[in-house]
Amino acid sequence: MKLYNLLLRFAYWLCIMIAPHLGRARGKLAKFIVGQAGVLSLAEEGERADGGSNPVIWVHASSLGEFGIARPIIRLLKATGKYRIVVTFFSSTGIEALRYHHNDVDAVYYLPLDTPANVRRFMAAIRPSKAVFIKSEYWLNYLMWLREHQIPTYLVSALITRKAPFFKPVYGYLYRKALDTYSQILVLDDESRANLAEIGFDRVQVTGDPLFDNVITLAHTPYSNTVIENFVRGSKVFVAGSIHDKKDAKMVVKLANRHPDVRFIIVPHEISVDNVEAIMRRLKGQTLRYSESDATTSMEGVQNLIIDFLGSLAYIYRFGQWAYVGGGFTPYLHSIVEPTAYGLPVSFGPRVERKVTPLQLQALGVAEIVRTPNELDNWFCSLKDNVERLDEIRRLNLSYMTRNEGATKKIVEAIDS
Repeated sequence: MKLYNLLLRFAYWLCIMIAPHLGRARGKLAKFIVGQAGVLSLAEEGERADGGSNPVIWVHASSLGEFGIARPIIRLLKATGKYRIVVTFFSSTGIEALRYHHNDVDAVYYLPLDTPANVRRFMAAIRPSKAVFIKSEYWLNYLMWLREHQIPTYLVSALITRKAPFFKPVYGYLYRKALDTYSQILVLDDESRANLAEIGFDRVQVTGDPLFDNVITLAHTPYSNTVIENFVRGSKVFVAGSIHDKKDAKMVVKLANRHPDVRFIIVPHEISVDNVEAIMRRLKGQTLRYSESDATTSMEGVQNLIIDFLGSLAYIYRFGQWAYVGGGFTPYLHSIVEPTAYGLPVSFGPRVERKVTPLQLQALGVAEIVRTPNELDNWFCSLKDNVERLDEIRRLNLSYMTRNEGATKKIVEAIDS
């Protein structure tokens, strides 16, 4: 544990040393450093001013993508009228999108760095009665504190593979010890339950993924955006969502340049001037930023619209006929369920080891793993004018979504018991 704390502090100070070389605080790392600097005081002041008498459920998600899993759970917990909900993120994307735009959340903070002193101070500020971690957030000092104070703790939507930290030969024992904290681990599949049983943990329930419930709700939620509607105006639209890195950008840019007759909505995962401008420079067709447009902007001749605000991608997919989802050239593929909820065929990069859904959708024939711009182009060309196949994919997608509904109710019943 001493080594864990030492490495964590070293990584943090390394970030501080690197951050000044990133230019203005636009990158994720710089935003993270700025956020960490004041989060404890912010939490103490916020909870002192706004904290009510209801018990607090603390929900931690790594980023905005993981919050999509937490959202329907929070909605049902809040609907009971019994709880105050405090959400933490490790990523700036969640903080920026959520701080002012979610009625079911009472407070939003960065997760303070997982050191013993930070943990004691942050827990004293928010005073959780229960804790919920999303997917694979294993912060050892937080888990130790929760265990020592006998706080009911849940890991939700977990996919436990043989690559999980519990199975590592050198430091795995620390994480296996941390398992004692969890009142229950709510997993995606039977394989996860079997892997946990192998190391002696049996407080497990297979619930499925609440992300399905969230995106189904969002897909049926009315959404109007005059700028996007002005851009679309009956055109066929390709939506490229959560463009994560240069590899994603290269895939999408080449596709757009090869198909000037198709309109593209491009949504970068990180909204920064440098990132947006880098994409715009490589696009041959006329391109507009959302922030520079309004309902009266002429879209005649405009091929590409870049969305330079956060938080609405799950709604924006409704304007498309095809989709590409970013992050698939890293271990962090973003949500492919969001476009699936609208019946769209979806493509993505090859790194799918942390997900169950991509391989299921590929087996169903409605999704495609693409490794090169040519593979993406071949996939798109096979569907571009194939109305019959697009209708079939839509039916298969919506049926798949319906079959996977219902996880949220099971999870809330476990947490609220």
